[in-house]
Amino acid sequence: MSGWSLERLLAGLHGEIEMRLQRSRAAIGHPVAKGDATEGIWIELLTNYLPQRYSVAKAFVIDSADTTSQQLDIVIYDRQYTPLIFNQDGTLVIPAESVYAVFEAKQSIDASQVDYAAKKIASVRALQRTSLPIPSASGLQPAKTPGHIIGGVLTFDSEWSPPMGDPLKNALQAAEAISPLDMGCVAAHGNFYRTDAGTLIEPSTRAATAFLLELIARLQAEATVPMIDIRAYAKFLGS
Repeated sequence: MSGWSLERLLAGLHGEIEMRLQRSRAAIGHPVAKGDATEGIWIELLTNYLPQRYSVAKAFVIDSADTTSQQLDIVIYDRQYTPLIFNQDGTLVIPAESVYAVFEAKQSIDASQVDYAAKKIASVRALQRTSLPIPSASGLQPAKTPGHIIGGVLTFDSEWSPPMGDPLKNALQAAEAISPLDMGCVAAHGNFYRTDAGTLIEPSTRAATAFLLELIARLQAEATVPMIDIRAYAKFLGS
């Protein structure tokens, strides 16, 4: 026997994330610095554990009609097949076609944060995404319909009591009118997921790990982003 335990490995991963989120909340006094630290912890987790076909960053998202989203704390995007990842003095601007998922990362969840996240997510989902037929060894394959952009919120704690009860469910239901949140993690308390049967709220002592595994499963289901039409962006070159 190797001595390794999958249960201990998964528990250890969650424990590390929860400890870092709790420490950043307690130790950092400045709200902007605290927010940056929270985003950085989640970005590091996703960068380390998602397959390398995905990149993770804080970014704006832009489309070929020259419309730009609000800035998202966390954007999960394709880097293998998508060019045109613009870096303007450290600020990333990513084409809409490359986006798999977007998340807001906050210290604590409440109704205002759910509403805020829904509006941020809506600004990305509203963007135009091009899709071209795909050359292959067996001939030209039909253009892929752009997939659903996963959206959600990531926090350490909750302002509600109970933290994973009806107030959370009601806030998620209210967000449906703006842009539905597919999933989220409240690291100290549990997770929520949007399913065909409705909103599933799961209290958990290993919420960060459970969220990560469910996110990977949902990304796998979305397969690969569509083939971007580069010429649609080239029209903005001018003369």
